[in-house]
Amino acid sequence: MRIGLLTEGGYPDAAGESHAWCDRLVRGLTGHDFEVYALSSDARQEARPRTALPEHVRLVRRAPLWGDFPAGHRRAAEERKGRSPGRRERRRFAERFGDLVTSFATVPDGSGPARGAPYGDAPAGDPPSAPETSVTWKADRFATGLYELAELAREQGGLPELLHSEGAVRILEAVCHGPRALPAAQGAQVNDLLAVTDRLELALRPLSLDWYGDRHTPGLGGVDLCHATSGGAAALPGLLAKRFFGTPLLVTEYGVRLREHYLARAAAPLSVPVRALLAAFQGALAAETYAQAALITPGNTHARRWQERCGADRARLRTVYPGMDATPFAAVADAAPDDSKTLVWVGTVEPAKDLIALLHAFAEIRKAEPSATLRIIGGTGRDPRAPGYLAHCRVLAAQLFPDEAADARTVGENPVRFEEIGSPDLPALADAYASGAVVVLSSVIEGFPRSLVEAMFCGRATVSTDTGAVCEVIGGTGLVVPPRNPRALAAACTALLADPDRRARLGAAARARALELFTVEQNIAAFRGIYLELISHAPDRTAACRTRDAHGVPRPFARPAESHVPGRWAATGTATRAVTAPAGRTPSWAASGTGRSTEAPAAAPGEAGGGGTVREMGQAVRRDDPASHQAWPVRGREQW
Repeated sequence: MRIGLLTEGGYPDAAGESHAWCDRLVRGLTGHDFEVYALSSDARQEARPRTALPEHVRLVRRAPLWGDFPAGHRRAAEERKGRSPGRRERRRFAERFGDLVTSFATVPDGSGPARGAPYGDAPAGDPPSAPETSVTWKADRFATGLYELAELAREQGGLPELLHSEGAVRILEAVCHGPRALPAAQGAQVNDLLAVTDRLELALRPLSLDWYGDRHTPGLGGVDLCHATSGGAAALPGLLAKRFFGTPLLVTEYGVRLREHYLARAAAPLSVPVRALLAAFQGALAAETYAQAALITPGNTHARRWQERCGADRARLRTVYPGMDATPFAAVADAAPDDSKTLVWVGTVEPAKDLIALLHAFAEIRKAEPSATLRIIGGTGRDPRAPGYLAHCRVLAAQLFPDEAADARTVGENPVRFEEIGSPDLPALADAYASGAVVVLSSVIEGFPRSLVEAMFCGRATVSTDTGAVCEVIGGTGLVVPPRNPRALAAACTALLADPDRRARLGAAARARALELFTVEQNIAAFRGIYLELISHAPDRTAACRTRDAHGVPRPFARPAESHVPGRWAATGTATRAVTAPAGRTPSWAASGTGRSTEAPAAAPGEAGGGGTVREMGQAVRRDDPASHQAWPVRGREQW
C-alpha cells in the first residue's frame, strides 16, 4: 500500500528522536511504499545535509512553516489564475474566516453571535443554551470554517494573502471585542491582532500547498493511508486528504503537540491575548484532528490522558510505545555490575530537568556516602534559557562541593562533573550509562522518559521523579519519588548505593521489561498490524468513484477482491454449479477477466431446473444485477 507520512520539524531532514523514530519505521516496513510530506520549522532544518532514503520512499515533498509563502508550492490552478483575490473571494473568505475565529476566540456561554455580524452569520443559527451543545456548536463551526477555507484555497487560491490582509485583522478584532470573546483576548491591541494573524497564516499554510494532487501533479489523493507523526500542522494535510478523497487518517503522538505548544508559548515573549488566542486555536485544531482520525496511537498513558481531555474517543485510542534500538546498550548490560558510588544523570540540560533539586539532594547523599560522585552528562537543547541554567548549575555545584583532595600532595577535584557525549571519557551514549551504578532522573516536566528506557536497556537501577510517563515506563523496576523533593530523592539514591544486590535485581528486571515493551521490533510490528487493519476497513476509493447506485451514492464494495485475481479460472475438472434465476426472468451472464462461462436457456416451469436454471463453468459475473458482482471458483455442485 501507499502510505503518506506527514511530519513537522523532523523526518527526513532534522535530527532528533522524531527523525530517528520515523526512519526506523520506514526502514522496517519495506513492504509498503512511502510518500513523505514534510513541514520544516526553520531555515536551519532545510540547510542540513540530506541523508539517503530507502528505495521504497517514492516521493518527498517539503514546505516551510516560516517566512513568506513559497511561490513554488502554489497550486496549478492558482498559478494559471494569475491575479489577486477578487470581491467574491474576499467575501467568501470573510464569512469562513469569521466562522473559524468565532469558534475558538469565544466562550460557550450559550449566547450565539448576532446575525449579520461583521464576521459572518452563524451557519446554523445561534448555539443552544446547553453548555455541551454549545461546545459541539463551536466544534462544528471550527470544522466548517477550516474546510471551507481549504476549499477556497483549492478553487481560487490566494489564502495566504487573505490571511495577511486588513480584512482578516478586522474580523479578528470584531470577535475579540465582542461580548463573548475570551476574557484574556478582550484587551487585544492592533499589534496583538497582527501577531495572531501572522501565526495563523503559518499554522494554516498546509491548506494552500500543492500536495493534494490534480491532473497535473500527484499528491495525497493517491495514497491509501495518511500517517501523521504528530498533531498540529502535520495533521492538517491528513484532515484535508480525508475531506477531499476519503483517505483514512492515523495520528501518532509520542509527545502531545498541544502540550508542547502550551509549554513553548509559556516560555515565549508573547502578550497575554496572543498567547490565549493561539492556545485556543491549537486546542480546537487538536479536537478536530482527534475527531476525524480513524485511529490515534499515543506513546504512553500520560499522552493518552491528554488526548482524552481534548476530546479523543477512547475507543479509537491505542497505546503504542515508541521503539528504541537496544543493540548499542547490550554490551553494558552484559558487563560486570558497577559497584562504585557514582550517580549518573543523562539528558538535555534545561530548567524542566530540575538539576538544582538534584544538586541539593546530592549534598544530602554525601553525608551518608562521603565517597559518592555525580556525573551530569548532556548539553543544552533549543530552550533559550538552557545556557544560563547550565551556568547557574555549575556555580551552585562549586559552592555546595568545594574541590576535594585525598591528601596534601594530590590535586583536588569536585565530586560533581559536567560532561557531554563525545568527549574522550564518554565517546558514546552507552558509555554514559556504563560510568555509574545508579541512573537518576530529576525532572518536574517529562513526557516519555527516553533516558530512563536507555538505562533500563543497560540493566541499571534507577531513581526517578513521578512525572509524565515515568511510572508507566518503570512499572515497579525502579524507585520513584515525588518531584521537587530533594530529601526523598536523596533517600532513594542512598538506599540503592548501599545495597548492590538490590541494584542488580532491579537492573535485571528493568532490562527484561524494556526488551519486552520498548524495542524497535515491537513498534514496527504494531504499526504493520495497524496499517493492515485500517486499510481492511477502508473501501476501494477508486472503485467507489466509478460504481454508484441509482441515486449517485458510491458503492465502495461493488467489486470484491476476488474479481482482481488474474488468470483463467475455468480449469479442467471444475464442476458445474446450478444457478436458479428468478421466475419470469432470464439471467444474463458474462465472463469476468479471462474466465469462461456457459449459459443454458431458462427452463420452463415444471421442467428440470424449474424456475429457470443455468449451468455455470468456472467464474462468472452477473450483468443485470451490479450488487451480485461476485465470482468464485466452483468446487462441487451447489445451489446459488
